Amino acid sequence: MPTSFSALDALLVAVLLATAWWLARPAVSRNRLWQATVTPLASIIGSGFLVLGPLLDNAYGGYAPLAMALLCAAAWVMGAAVRFNIARLDAQGHDRSSAERRLERMASWALSGAYVISVTYYLNLFGSFGVSLTPLHETLHGRLLTSAVLLVILGVGWTKGFKALEGLEQVSVTVKLAVIAALAAGLAVHFGEAGAAGTLHADAPRETGWQALTLGFGLIVTVQGFETSRYLGATYDAPTRIRSMRLAQIIATLIYLVYIALVSYAVASPEGAVHETAVIGMMREVAPVLPLLLVVAALSAQFSAAVADTVGCGGLVEEESGGRLGERQAYGVLVAVGLALTWTSGVFEIIAYASRAFALYYALQAAIAALGARREGRMHLAAGFALVAALALAVTVFGTPAEG
Repeated sequence: MPTSFSALDALLVAVLLATAWWLARPAVSRNRLWQATVTPLASIIGSGFLVLGPLLDNAYGGYAPLAMALLCAAAWVMGAAVRFNIARLDAQGHDRSSAERRLERMASWALSGAYVISVTYYLNLFGSFGVSLTPLHETLHGRLLTSAVLLVILGVGWTKGFKALEGLEQVSVTVKLAVIAALAAGLAVHFGEAGAAGTLHADAPRETGWQALTLGFGLIVTVQGFETSRYLGATYDAPTRIRSMRLAQIIATLIYLVYIALVSYAVASPEGAVHETAVIGMMREVAPVLPLLLVVAALSAQFSAAVADTVGCGGLVEEESGGRLGERQAYGVLVAVGLALTWTSGVFEIIAYASRAFALYYALQAAIAALGARREGRMHLAAGFALVAALALAVTVFGTPAEG
């Protein structure tokens, strides 16, 4: 445990406020590229930084940074397929083969289903973190809070819509990045102290071989979210969306790699089964203020991400059904499925379900990219996208949850 709590806490709060101030400056907040980057970045780091530290450290030990790098690499190649499709749509318009159009429609429905599961995932984390620092920190009360928020979202979406919440995402990203900056600063200080004391460590992995691979497959959702750039065409041109997706993935990769390295070698791994809020206990070892900051970031990030995916699901269902199913009906289905998953599955199981659902969407996008590259005579690129599609299908079939 650190000895100078007040001094370290003051430093971390100063880092948080300085980061929030810098991000809120007009030169940053009104920058066109940054505005386009906020949406995919918010999705990519929305929940991963809450669960990945304890999960990867517990499962992979000293190899956790390598596992994180492989997750980010898989997300990058899947993102490459989506970026190719953005560029090709911009260049070719709707001049696509019938097979591409069919796959695109299948991908839209797959994404709608993935949104349903991801909203449940975000709100289950919201519920778990919402009760984590209270006397009511059992699973039951977390599920009750999750259920209540699902019903609130249904009520707002059914009666008034989400216009009043549209500005929440920018605020949420600012809060989230500011907390991550404070978290990184605290971990860096702790890492330095551990290095000076000779207590840095590299634990042996608990998962190896096929189990380690399929667990990684089940965590793809924690680096998912870059695909949101694909659907911002009404606001940003194709080159801006492609650049913003790349930038979001690069920033998220750097954040994750630094975070996982600092956690894996300097912070004690949680004993026994890993809980979805295990990061709170781990960060309490670093600085007393960090658990509170993490809970604030978790509540802000998970709620805004859940609202964004709810809106995305409703819009996609209405569009793909030709208006036969409206947004309100989609919200009703989403909440019904969310309630069922909340009360029948653990958070890590829901994470694995969401990973497999998004992987199916990426497989279809990669298949579209392969067909498009083949039509353009770029056979090596087509073969590469076919391999990406095969990887995403493997994730869809074999992804497994962590043991909670």
